[in-house]
Amino acid sequence: MHLCTGVVLGGAVALLGRLGVSRPWLPRLVTWWHRRLGRCLGISVVYRGVAAPGALLAVNHVSWLDIPMLGGAAPVSFVSKAEVRSWPVVGWLAELADTLFLRRGAHEANSIATQIAARLQMGCRVAIFPEGTTSDGRALLPFHARLFAAAAAVSGAPVQPVAIRYGWGRQPDAVAPFIGDDSLLAHLTRVLRHPELGATVSFLPPLTANGLSRRELAAAVRTAIAAELNCLPLDGDAGQTLRPKASGAAASA
Repeated sequence: MHLCTGVVLGGAVALLGRLGVSRPWLPRLVTWWHRRLGRCLGISVVYRGVAAPGALLAVNHVSWLDIPMLGGAAPVSFVSKAEVRSWPVVGWLAELADTLFLRRGAHEANSIATQIAARLQMGCRVAIFPEGTTSDGRALLPFHARLFAAAAAVSGAPVQPVAIRYGWGRQPDAVAPFIGDDSLLAHLTRVLRHPELGATVSFLPPLTANGLSRRELAAAVRTAIAAELNCLPLDGDAGQTLRPKASGAAASA
């Protein structure tokens, strides 16, 4: 039902865009849609801290659920893999929501970084998933640094680490991760059958890129998220044991 609501609203948004009508309310509408999706899925969300305005949000990546969890907190644009644009309905809605689509390769990453920088200069928030794929939530995969160049290109632009954790117990919830050979439908079914799923989204103190290379900035963000999640950063081949699966929100660089 909520997807149908999105289609109806998306049709109206697209029509107004074709007519040249200004849509300053669109970011708030997208935030409402994400928040309502979380409620429809039965997920209880706790937000700690606030999303900094005009910030590059660097987020650990566990599941496609990260999108509505983060998007329900504040207006934010996401960087997604290019394949999502061709997905039925979902790709169309993502495009209407101002998603940036990333093709694999260094040249494309540089182009997307330029587009991110332009949005940061306008005071918009942009979220990236530096791991480039999902993990099981117990550890952090290596962070790709190229997209952090967007913050370095904008003087004073904050880079805010964001930590997402699923579950209320000492160990992360095992239902939330979208990894391996899992299918979206099978995963969605498990989420709907798990009414006690909880999520905590922690907006950590922002960093500034001044004087830091993109690799140093990526390392600082990764350290902050690992400390918040109290998890182990994995490097090299160690991360392969998690059998990660790229989701629609993945943005490697």
